[in-house]
Amino acid sequence: MVVILTQHTTREQMAEILGKVFRARGVDTLKYCGILKLKEEPLAIQKKMRDEWE
Repeated sequence: MVVILTQHTTREQMAEILGKVFRARGVDTLKYCGILKLKEEPLAIQKKMRDEWE
């Protein structure tokens, strides 16, 4: 699923989109929000993972 948000997207539109995403496929994805605690920035983790491929 691809969700496109622009700077012209209102809070109401964003809430509606997120509501659809959280209800997608009958899975309660909201219960997973905020569970993952990271010790470093996600972008730094991603760069490390990409460097491992070389």
